[in-house]
Amino acid sequence: MIVALASLAALTVQASPAAAADDVCGKPVGGAILVKYDKLGRETGPLGCPTDIELDNPDGVGKRQEFAGGTIYWSPASDAHPVWGAIGDKWGALGYEGGKLGYPVDDELTNPDGVGKRQQFQGGTVYWHPTLSNGAHPVWGRIGELWGEWGYERGAFGYPVTDEYDAVKVGGNLDENTGVRQRFQNDRFLLWSPGQTNAFETCHSECVGYLGVTNEPWVKQTEVYTNLNNGKRSVHVTPTDAAFKDADDDLQENWRQVWVNTPMFPNATQTEINSVSKQLYCHAAFAFPSPGGGHFGGPTWDLETWRSDIPWDSGEALRTQCNWD
Repeated sequence: MIVALASLAALTVQASPAAAADDVCGKPVGGAILVKYDKLGRETGPLGCPTDIELDNPDGVGKRQEFAGGTIYWSPASDAHPVWGAIGDKWGALGYEGGKLGYPVDDELTNPDGVGKRQQFQGGTVYWHPTLSNGAHPVWGRIGELWGEWGYERGAFGYPVTDEYDAVKVGGNLDENTGVRQRFQNDRFLLWSPGQTNAFETCHSECVGYLGVTNEPWVKQTEVYTNLNNGKRSVHVTPTDAAFKDADDDLQENWRQVWVNTPMFPNATQTEINSVSKQLYCHAAFAFPSPGGGHFGGPTWDLETWRSDIPWDSGEALRTQCNWD
């Protein structure tokens, strides 16, 4: 009996601190939410005074408590973290913890540029910058992985300026080639396609890529894709009307315009560059009108890195429409 009472007392002492709540500005704050609130400076910190008591979340698992400057969310899997400001607004617009992002798994952090902010959630990360991001936007999934490979906001694509959105002509030049796009700084986009048999060969199965809008005299935009199953890579150039007439006059200038706002595919070998540049010249040289409408080679000039670096052969080029075996 004495042992049992001692054990019960010990349990009571251990449980008491977690169950205890402090009265702050007339509202109780307790548990893991109180621990986080203490670390953030309580009522003198960015959260200020509590404006409500701790509440159960709709999932029946997590908890939340609102404060003047934001809300602390807690779940057993994610611990307690505050959400506020533009990032909090975006998270709310996407369904709070019940949306694709899920619970926050970290506090808001300052980016390496010293200006922008980010916060990681279970399903992705929301980024914000006061002047560069056009609000707060989540990055996740395959596009998030690709963006990370390019250096996140410090890399070639900068900050996201839109959320992901469904789009046509992703992975191919037909309207039924649907996929996902996300726009980043400087008219650059990251792309994902589940793969379709009528798409570019690189995107016959799942692929990711990126696109740069150029608006140059000969090049409207350049897309680069990588197949996630076999690693094949390709470049797809959308020429202007002028390009069909004049782009074969100056191969070096045409090549410059292709890459003026689109990063070269990473770790390119000289063999790949040679082959792709020859395919580009071939398309420009033979871009004459097609009897069925449009131009020889189609609306995009498709440059496939796996093609051999072969000596120039106009007969072979015509037979294969500039994508030789």
